[in-house]
Amino acid sequence: MEKNISDFLNHLDYERGYSANTLASYGRDLRQFAAHLKSKGVITSEQINRKAITSFISDLSKKNFSASTIERKLAAIKAFSHFLLREGRLGQDPTVDISFPKTSKRLPKALSFSDAAKLVEYPKGEKHIKLRDRAILEVLYATGIRASELIGLNVNHLNLDVGFLKCMGKGRKERIVPLGGVAIEVLREYLSKGRKKFVKDDNDPLFLNRRGTRLTRQGLWDLFDRYVNLAGLQKGTSPHSLRHSFATHLLEKGADLRSVQEMLGHANIKTTEIYTSVSRERLKRIYREAHPRA
Repeated sequence: MEKNISDFLNHLDYERGYSANTLASYGRDLRQFAAHLKSKGVITSEQINRKAITSFISDLSKKNFSASTIERKLAAIKAFSHFLLREGRLGQDPTVDISFPKTSKRLPKALSFSDAAKLVEYPKGEKHIKLRDRAILEVLYATGIRASELIGLNVNHLNLDVGFLKCMGKGRKERIVPLGGVAIEVLREYLSKGRKKFVKDDNDPLFLNRRGTRLTRQGLWDLFDRYVNLAGLQKGTSPHSLRHSFATHLLEKGADLRSVQEMLGHANIKTTEIYTSVSRERLKRIYREAHPRA
């Protein structure tokens, strides 16, 4: 079982280009599934069947795992089973009649226009740390890129004269995202006055930490949390909140869904369509608050 799991993860890594975080998540879910199977006397992949999978799902439900977590684990098992089928290591698909549990549709949380502006403009001053932090927040809001995409940026991924940046998205797919005028101005200032004070050796990362090395995911979250608190915004506001805000605000201002999909790097437009629901919910709220007969 472990060899098959390792082979599957290698397939996702080398052939599908999945991120390290996604690979780790798949690995945890499948090894938990394998441990459950072992406790039931199932020790080889060839023994995986519908009963074994439904038993695992039932066990997760009894342990009060959320529907969304069970859905994620089942997705990992389905992908694993399809891999084994293609490789001839499984005779039939044991997941064919197993449906995903019903999950409540959670709308992404977007900041208001004023809160988004308050957050990204909070770092002020000429100190190199402030210049970096302002550039980070502006880029997140201006482009809607993911936290992992931001920390992976190198200096040569920017074209400030044209007004674009290039980032590496999920599945190691590159995409080009436009930069707004404010973000370009802030980035120019950071590159000319701030970044060189971080650099200890010649290196490529755009955003650096105090040691002069690439900013880490944890470092990004720490600085983000600090400015969320300083700006007095609601707890739980994350770098992904700016991605949601980017998409929602574009749609509210009339951007077309296909363009937003391309900028976000969504493979399926249905993923992007959820932001139209966010916009409608905000419009309904404004209507209820403003109309005398609402």
